[in-house]
Amino acid sequence: NYWNAASFVTSSSYLHFSTFQGETSADISFYFKTSASDGVFLENLGNTDFIKLELKSATEVSFSFDVGNGPVEIVVRSPNQLNDDQWHRVNAERNVKQASLQVDQLPLEVRKAPTEGHTRLELYSQLYVGAAGGQRGFLGCIRSLRMNGVTLDLEERAKVTPGVKPGCSGHCTSYGMYCANGGKCVEKYNGYSCDCSKTAYDGPFCIKDVGAFFEEGMWLRYNFHAPGTSMKDLVSRTLLSSADPEITAPDLSLNKEELSFSFSTTKSPCVLLYISSYTQDFMAVLVKPSGNLQIRYSLGGTKEPYNIDVDHRNMANGQPHTVNITRNGRDIVLQLDHYPPTSYSLPTASDIQFNSPKALFLGKVIEIGKIDQDIYKYNTPGFTGCLSRVQFNQIAPLKAALRPTNASSHVHIQGELVESNCGASPLTIPPMSAATDPWHLDSASADFPYNGQAIGDGVNRNSAIIGGVIAVVIFTILCTLVFLIRYMFRHKGTYHTNEAKGAESAESADAAIMNNDPNFTETIDESKKEWLI
Repeated sequence: NYWNAASFVTSSSYLHFSTFQGETSADISFYFKTSASDGVFLENLGNTDFIKLELKSATEVSFSFDVGNGPVEIVVRSPNQLNDDQWHRVNAERNVKQASLQVDQLPLEVRKAPTEGHTRLELYSQLYVGAAGGQRGFLGCIRSLRMNGVTLDLEERAKVTPGVKPGCSGHCTSYGMYCANGGKCVEKYNGYSCDCSKTAYDGPFCIKDVGAFFEEGMWLRYNFHAPGTSMKDLVSRTLLSSADPEITAPDLSLNKEELSFSFSTTKSPCVLLYISSYTQDFMAVLVKPSGNLQIRYSLGGTKEPYNIDVDHRNMANGQPHTVNITRNGRDIVLQLDHYPPTSYSLPTASDIQFNSPKALFLGKVIEIGKIDQDIYKYNTPGFTGCLSRVQFNQIAPLKAALRPTNASSHVHIQGELVESNCGASPLTIPPMSAATDPWHLDSASADFPYNGQAIGDGVNRNSAIIGGVIAVVIFTILCTLVFLIRYMFRHKGTYHTNEAKGAESAESADAAIMNNDPNFTETIDESKKEWLI
C-alpha cells in the first residue's frame, strides 16, 4: 500500500472511484511528486456540498469543502517549492468540530467549525483523483492515497484508464541516498531497490557487513583471471577498474586502486591481504611482530618495496579496525579507523602502474614464484581472526566466497570458511596489560599507589581478621540500638480496651455490664450481705 501509486501524464487524466463516505468525518492522506505548478489532487461533489484538495501554486496546498454553511478553505504555504519533483506528504482532516491541513512537517493549519449550522457532508458524485469538472488536473505522481483508513488501489485502476500509468518513476531521485556503501539504486515501478553486487556489503540498503572468521592455516585466493577465460576476455572486464567506469585497464595495468576492509586479530605477525601479479609487482597489508600495521608496495623501478609503517598503535589487540587505502598514480592516501587520512607518495623512481594483477590472497599467501622475504616470514602460521567487507576496486572476494554469484568461480578456499559478523563488533577499550596494571598482584613491577610495596600473605590474613572483628562489632551496636528504640517507644501510640459501653453513666460496674449485655444471666442474691469487721 505504501508504494501503490499512479502517474498522471496529461492534465485531463483522472481516476474515478465510488463516492467518498465522509458525512461527519474525513481523514485523507497521500504523497505527491510533481514538476507542475498547480493541479487538482482529488474532488468529490454533491448538490451544493463538496470536498477538494489541490495544489494551488508551486508553494501552496489547499483543502476546501462545503457542508451547507458556505465554502471553507484552508491553505498551507511552504517556504520551499513543492514542485521540485520530490515526494511531499499531505494530510487533511475534517470533523464536526474542526478541520485541519498539514503538508510535510510544516505547521498544522486548523479551522474551527461554526457552533451552529450544518455538519454533515452530503456527496453524490464519484470521487475523482486528478482532473475533474473541466479544471486543470494534476500532472505527476500520487501514491499511498488513504481515505478514512482505506487505501485506494490506484495502480489497478490506472491499468484500465487512458492517460494514467500504474506506478511511479524517479524513486531513486528521492530515496537513492539510502543505498549506502556504493550500492546502486535501481528503479522499480512500485518502488526501488539497492544493487549491492559491486560492494562488499549485503542487505536491502547495502549496510550489512559480509565477513568471516579465519582459523590458523586458512586462506582464500581470488583469481582475477577466471578459469576458462582468455587474457583478452579479461581486458574487457571492469572488475579491476576503479569505481569510475571510464577508467579501464586495456593493458591489464592499474594506475589506481581502492582497497578497504576491516579486521580483528590478537596474533602477530601475519599477512592480512596480498595482491600478486604475473610480473614482480605486488601489494601487501601486513601486521608486524610488534602489532603495528604495514602497507607494502612494489611496482618496479626500485630495488626495495615502498613501505608505509603505522607505528602509533597496536593493531593486534583483538579490536575491529578499518583500513582504507586509495592510490592514484604516485599519491597514496591511508585512513585507519577514525583517524584523519594520511597522505604518502611513491618514490620518484618507482613505477606507477600495477602491471598484470593476478590474484588476491586473504589470510596467507600461496603463490608460485619468488615472494618477498618478510612476507614469507609473516606467512607462517597464517592469519587468525576476522576479516570483513573486503573490497578491491569493484571486487569483493569474501562476498564472492560466501554468496553464490557469477564471481564465485574466481574463488578458491583452503579450510572451512565460516561467515561471521565479527567485523561489526563495536570498538571497546582493551584491558590493561598485567605489566602496567597496578592492581595485578602477579606483576613484579606493579606499583601500588600508597607505599610502592606489594602486600604479603601474612598482612592480607591479618587484615581479613581485623575486618571481620570490626564487622561483628558494628552489627552488635546496630542490634542494641534497635532494641533500645523499641523499648523507649513501646507505651506510645493508641491502645484498645474492652470496657463496656455506657460505663460513664452507669451507677456501678455491674450495672454497666448488665446494660451492655442483655443476655447477661448472672443474678445478685439480695440475701447475701458482706460485713466489714
